[in-house]
Amino acid sequence: MGRKIADCRDFPSDNGCMLAISGEADEVVTAATQHAVSAHGHQDTEEVRTWLRQNLKDEVPA
Repeated sequence: MGRKIADCRDFPSDNGCMLAISGEADEVVTAATQHAVSAHGHQDTEEVRTWLRQNLKDEVPA
């Protein structure tokens, strides 16, 4: 299974965040949730985690 990526540039943001997180899907969801809470003011809920998981993309190797 390939690596997944969550990239803040793919989503509207008030602070112009450019963070990208890549790795195994569960790792990315955990890290992206922590980032969404600390940097974007979201709550750590199952809804947020599900939304993040559904919006992961396959990482394209360099």
